[in-house]
Amino acid sequence: QVQLVESGGGMVQAGGSLRLSCAASGGTFTNYVMAWFRQAPGKEREFVCGISWSGSTIYADSVKGRFTISGDNAKNEVYLQMNTLKPEDTAVYYCAARRAAIREYNYWGQGTQVTVSS
Repeated sequence: QVQLVESGGGMVQAGGSLRLSCAASGGTFTNYVMAWFRQAPGKEREFVCGISWSGSTIYADSVKGRFTISGDNAKNEVYLQMNTLKPEDTAVYYCAARRAAIREYNYWGQGTQVTVSS
């Protein structure tokens, strides 16, 4: 059974940085797409960024140039480096995974809180 476990959330002042990690287990992740989503209070969950097994990346416009997603295939881990954080980045951040051949993310972590104070 695939499990995703996030870590690295916390509180930071605006302009600061945080690095999130996601450890995947319980499967073989070749040809998977890994992604980060976030959900702020009172808002719908939104896509933040994603990375394919081959290393191709995609970002939401709101985080381009500030966030970087990376992965370590040998460790089955994905990272999210968040720089120049803004109060509007405050949310619960979720790691997600899907097979490359399907569109829906069907594996989710429990989430980690990121709070950016002004």
